[in-house]
Amino acid sequence: MGAQTALTQWHEVEVELTGGSPRLLAAADQVLRRSGLRPAARTAKLERALAGRLPAADQAQRPAPAAGPDAATVVLGYARAQLAQLTAADPQVRRDAPDSVHQMRVATRRLRSTLRAFPTVLRRADTRPAGAELKWLGGVLGEARDAEVLGGRLAATVAELPRELVMGPVQARLRAHFGPVTAAGRAAALRALNSQRYLRLLGQLDELLSDPPLGQQAGRPAADVLPAAVGQMRARVRRRMRRARHAPPGPARDTALHEARKAAKDARYAAEAVSPAAGRDARRFARRVKNLQSVLGEHHDAVVARTTLRELGVQAQLAGQPSFTFGVLHELEYHRAQGLASQAGPVWRRAARRKYRKWMR
Repeated sequence: MGAQTALTQWHEVEVELTGGSPRLLAAADQVLRRSGLRPAARTAKLERALAGRLPAADQAQRPAPAAGPDAATVVLGYARAQLAQLTAADPQVRRDAPDSVHQMRVATRRLRSTLRAFPTVLRRADTRPAGAELKWLGGVLGEARDAEVLGGRLAATVAELPRELVMGPVQARLRAHFGPVTAAGRAAALRALNSQRYLRLLGQLDELLSDPPLGQQAGRPAADVLPAAVGQMRARVRRRMRRARHAPPGPARDTALHEARKAAKDARYAAEAVSPAAGRDARRFARRVKNLQSVLGEHHDAVVARTTLRELGVQAQLAGQPSFTFGVLHELEYHRAQGLASQAGPVWRRAARRKYRKWMR
């Protein structure tokens, strides 16, 4: 008759992140838990089916399940989601869809930041080449995006000026300047997307994330490893904000604030990446440091605008046209930059409060 057959059955739900933010996976986990589901003690169906028939030695050697996901799972989940966003934006950029360049640029920046932020989870020596290529791609995408945003903002400012302050064909000169710059930036972006270099980068990223170069802490619980990495990013923001505070007014302070902005951006993305493990604390800090990034980004835009407006004023004067309005715009951008620089300190102090950083042990 053979050995006795035992019938067993169970219900199981599998959830896999194939796109979107890791927050979606964390939200699904919460919904399932509220419905009464619990993480399985065994991850393999064969192991569950064999149950007590496994040799006792194997059962004794099996490590206890970790408390929550390990660090590699969280970091790689976020990185893969950003790669999915990048590739999803590719055809949109080619079709010149609204905001597509911005979306692709943000995904590129987030992915690059993730590869740099967690060196004990993903070895920096192995991720550095892909990071350098992502920097190249982000720079190319930025040429089109930055010109488009600055041109639109200056045109809107001119439209709001009292009529008596608009002298000469100001809007026409803005269009004549930013139109070709924006077109050239878009052409450069398309050349990049059609290049072998870009295709090699996609292959490099696929290989990197499918066979990741795991660091020494990759297998440890994410809640034990990743908060400290975000704390290091936060410390870098603090140092750069202090440096900006002590820099003399003018180009030196403008440069220091721009460096602080880049550090704030990296800290924000790192906090977003670890939010599936750190939860609400990480999300709150990410929102606070995003406020700083926004203020410093607007400050940098005002600094760049002043340089462009000076050039446009000189061109207008050489063409025999009034340059008065460009001087007015230059002064407005100067005071805008001053006001934003003053805001940066208080915004950072709010983000640096203990209640937003105590989880970064």
